[in-house]
Amino acid sequence: MVPARFAPYPPEEAETMRRWGADPDLGPNLVNGLARSHRVIVADYESHRMAHPAPDTLTPRNVTADLLAIADAADAGSFAYYGYSWLALCGLQLAIRTDRLWALVMGGFPPLDGPYESMLAVTRAAHSMSTQSADVVPSPTADVEPGDWDSVPVQTNKAQTRQFVTLYEALQDFDDSAAEVQPGLPRLAFAGSDDLIDYGPAWGNVHVKIGEPLTTHKQELIDSGWDVHVLPGLDHIGAMRSSVVLPLLTDWLRKVG
Repeated sequence: MVPARFAPYPPEEAETMRRWGADPDLGPNLVNGLARSHRVIVADYESHRMAHPAPDTLTPRNVTADLLAIADAADAGSFAYYGYSWLALCGLQLAIRTDRLWALVMGGFPPLDGPYESMLAVTRAAHSMSTQSADVVPSPTADVEPGDWDSVPVQTNKAQTRQFVTLYEALQDFDDSAAEVQPGLPRLAFAGSDDLIDYGPAWGNVHVKIGEPLTTHKQELIDSGWDVHVLPGLDHIGAMRSSVVLPLLTDWLRKVG
């Protein structure tokens, strides 16, 4: 299961993504590449939640129910799951709640010492901005500097931002060091070594550390059954590009599946 967008982006939006260093062809490239050796279930869960926000009910348990419903609709009794960033943490929540996974891949979010507290602060700031600028039409950003997260405009509404506050609030008591997945589940975690997202005053001067905890706990994770890849020189956007992820997934799935 790949919860990614398969439909092409509009040309202007795709060009903006490229200026940010992102890969607008990520979904199609992953799906088409993985489909050479596996049946792929693709569902754009993030876009679904933006179109149909769940401001008070986007909890880990409900996310798991959503993902299992997608698998059911695809008639997949067991399946592997790959998610990046917040969709990676959804994969971990899925893995501790079901025995239907035969493999789990988490990209751009560490399975141990995850930034749940800092992401709650970021989502609360985004929600506050969305309530203040509900009637403001954002203008396109002409000059884009890849990695300048502080300049990212909030272009989501109150319900859309509130659902992520709800998710991270529900995860504040989650102890990822005690998370138990089914014994023997093949699992891979990866992130860029430079995956550190710094937000400025408008966002509460929050630092979201992703690459650092994966590096710090690499051996501990390996000892507990994870395969771990820290990708040198890559940040959050760079490590999610299809040119990086597809070879990593293909090689790993060949080994475990």
